[in-house]
Amino acid sequence: MTHPAPAPAPGSNPGSSPGSSAQSSPGSSPELPPEFSAEESANLSGDPLPGESVGGEVVGVMGATGTARPGLWVEVAEPSQSQWQLIGKRFGRHRLAQVSLAVLVVFYLAALFAEAIAPYSSNWRDVGHAYCPPQLPRWSLSEGWHVYLVQQHVDPVSRKKTYVEVVEQAVPLGFWVRGEPYTMWGLWQTDRRLFGVDHARWQPGAAYTDALPTFYFLGADQYGHDIFSRVVMGARISLSVGIVAITVTFFLGVFIGGVSGYVGGFIDNLIQRFMEIINSFPHLPLWLALGALMPDEWSPLQNYFGITVVLALLSWTGLARVVRGKLLSLREEDYAVAARLLGASHSRVIFFHLVPGFTSHIIVALTLSVPAMILGETALSFLGVGLRPPVVSWGVMLQDCLNMQALANYPWLLLPAFFIVVTVLCFNFLGDGLRDAADPYSTL
Repeated sequence: MTHPAPAPAPGSNPGSSPGSSAQSSPGSSPELPPEFSAEESANLSGDPLPGESVGGEVVGVMGATGTARPGLWVEVAEPSQSQWQLIGKRFGRHRLAQVSLAVLVVFYLAALFAEAIAPYSSNWRDVGHAYCPPQLPRWSLSEGWHVYLVQQHVDPVSRKKTYVEVVEQAVPLGFWVRGEPYTMWGLWQTDRRLFGVDHARWQPGAAYTDALPTFYFLGADQYGHDIFSRVVMGARISLSVGIVAITVTFFLGVFIGGVSGYVGGFIDNLIQRFMEIINSFPHLPLWLALGALMPDEWSPLQNYFGITVVLALLSWTGLARVVRGKLLSLREEDYAVAARLLGASHSRVIFFHLVPGFTSHIIVALTLSVPAMILGETALSFLGVGLRPPVVSWGVMLQDCLNMQALANYPWLLLPAFFIVVTVLCFNFLGDGLRDAADPYSTL
């Protein structure tokens, strides 16, 4: 005959046996202080941790309140990110590189739509406004966007030309105004300009009926060319030279560097010695020598591609060394050996299995090489052995700066150099950002 258990004492835990406050019963888990977490309690007591598999079932994941959720719960891991997603995430933290990329996008878009953005064509000129200073747009309620008419005065003693603004006569400006007709991309003809003189609203005063309304945003050169229009049109040449030369450099560097790193041995030594010979020559004198070999009767298009080839022939060695170093470390990897055992050709192993593994490094190397191409074209054109008029590029425009007296009196002739410096800095900052983003050990 069993007797009922005595009632628990006040303040004691129901279900606990007498003496459980002093020690635990055999086989039971020890009591832990309340500050221990559920994971620590389970670890000390030998119980499975949340997420562990016991008897084919997964222990429920602990909720935020510390109690296990009912049912079987499986902890789902976050989806893995690809290499390009990680590079994009790290690049998003590099603010200076992002700003540089935005500036370069603006420059290349301006070069792409140069005919519509430039107020005048690259060959338009007004000799009566030679060396006209910059005319900055103004805005007022009565006139809207406008500039004041400028008139030229020549000093009778020094013969120096000066310009005086006529505040009584405003030259109206507007967006999408009619100007010189041009053919956009060789497809259709139009005469609309993004911003310029609004001839439809031009009403000259009685004393200025013969005056020609002009708008020189960045001033004029010695022939009356609009510098801003020529800067925009010249960006198409100066910026595209770097891209085209980099394309040639890419094919030469990847092919020659890939063969050198993959084959090795005597071929590798021969290619490396040839690259050292090329790097031992000073680039600028060699550029000048190769540029002087181009015939004078060549067309502007032939000169353009000639300069591109000259720049590329001396710039592929850096990329080739990068590709060679990567292939030396990757050619014995398991996936490369497996591809060869499966019958893949050597060219397929190089260009379809090995080179795609370090594409990010190639992009960084090419980005950092673009400024050298732009500076090379500028130097050759400035010295007269590169592109020649009537082709318009930033280097050709800087030929006006050879006259130091003119440069001292008309400093706006040096404005193309400002765009060259900004472009080179943006490419360098962008290359630094891509290099840090492609580095898996970067702290970005």
